[in-house]
Amino acid sequence: MTAPTPPVLSPAQRRARQLATTGLVLGVFLAALEASVVAAAMPSVIADLGGQRMYALPFAVYLLTSTVSSPLWGRASDVVGRRRLYLAGVVIFLLGSALCGLAQNMEWLVAARALQGLGAGAVLPLTLTIIGETYSLAERGRVQAFISGVWGVSGLVGPLLGGWLTDTLSWRWTFYASLPFGVAALLIAWRHLRETATPRPARLDWTGAALFTLGSGLLVWGLEGRLWAMVGLGLLILVAAVGLERRHPDPLLPMRSLRERVPRVAFAGNALGGGAYFGVIAYLPLYAQGVGGGGATGAGAILTPMLVGWTLSAMLSARLLTRVPLARLSQLGFAVLTVMFAALTFAVHSPLWVTSALGFVVGVGMGFAMLSLLLSAQERATRGELGAVTSGVLFARQMGGALGVAVMALLIGPAAIKSGGVALAEGLGRAYLLALGLVAVGLVLSLTLPRTGVRKAGEGAPQPQPEVSSD
Repeated sequence: MTAPTPPVLSPAQRRARQLATTGLVLGVFLAALEASVVAAAMPSVIADLGGQRMYALPFAVYLLTSTVSSPLWGRASDVVGRRRLYLAGVVIFLLGSALCGLAQNMEWLVAARALQGLGAGAVLPLTLTIIGETYSLAERGRVQAFISGVWGVSGLVGPLLGGWLTDTLSWRWTFYASLPFGVAALLIAWRHLRETATPRPARLDWTGAALFTLGSGLLVWGLEGRLWAMVGLGLLILVAAVGLERRHPDPLLPMRSLRERVPRVAFAGNALGGGAYFGVIAYLPLYAQGVGGGGATGAGAILTPMLVGWTLSAMLSARLLTRVPLARLSQLGFAVLTVMFAALTFAVHSPLWVTSALGFVVGVGMGFAMLSLLLSAQERATRGELGAVTSGVLFARQMGGALGVAVMALLIGPAAIKSGGVALAEGLGRAYLLALGLVAVGLVLSLTLPRTGVRKAGEGAPQPQPEVSSD
């Protein structure tokens, strides 16, 4: 099955679409910035509000609610429409931001961060879903590559901006500063964003959705706190949720699309790539300080090349879409990842600049692989499952990252993490080997993808194609 082709637009409609896209991109920038800006402010937050024992909770609860709610927003948008849910998500995010800035104690801050994460769980998947419905594939690649660039820039700017606001004004302004821009994004989207989905009556699988939410929440929370009994319980509940979903006519998960090979590979590839990439970058700053002897600046700088590589290759992918099949781009990405993680296993005792250089190429591989897999899954999704497929791919990447961080912590070992030096380097070498195995499996899966061409922007719409089998 193939996603419908967007209609040819008049100049006025193109202008309205550009303005709506500006609002969507601004919303993504704010959500991404807020995710990174808080880290620099947390020491001041603790000094002001107390609650040192709850230091990690504002981060963990934001990750939990944004990750778990993402598939719920995506599926709900398939049923009731994208526009109203996107606007609701931005309002919830801004309300959470305001409440974070007004927090009088850590319990208040944690609850507000949970609300903020709930809104953030809507922003990125619904943005990518709306773009998937309003742009042709060639145009969509450029827009989504630009969004990847915005996300990367926010990751670089966020910690610096958070530190400056905290030192100059107050930690509360790390939350307040987003409000004027968020309101602007909301007004632009409200004025120019048009509904792209056709609301339809459906009897959602509320039991399956509740089990999926509970299981995912327990899994993410357990991984963050390394509570393995909770992780096991979460996995069992997820298995039960999938069993219910398979039998329901309107499931939360895109079960119809997952019967096809391309969406299955996209889900699995994002989980594998996310596990390798995010699992490794969680410990690279520690490696920079504990092995390379760098300070906090050096610890942050070692991640910069990876973000830059991801951003640049995502933009390059957008230019290659009309000449190179999506399957080949994903295969190229996983091939690069496989070679680079193999190289990193031999570079654990090398100078930091070597790790940074290899990390840049790792980011390049992620940019090629992740963008092409997302676009491939969107092209194979029906309009009725586009939101669920898009949010599901992002959920798979985030969940893979959470699993990767937890498993790599076990491979490195708490003693090595604490002591640093040679023990930490050797532990990170074991983590690189796991990452190598994950991306190698991703490469094998990508080789099963069918080759499909991409129309150039402006070409005539293709005739509807019959649904294809998963084999």
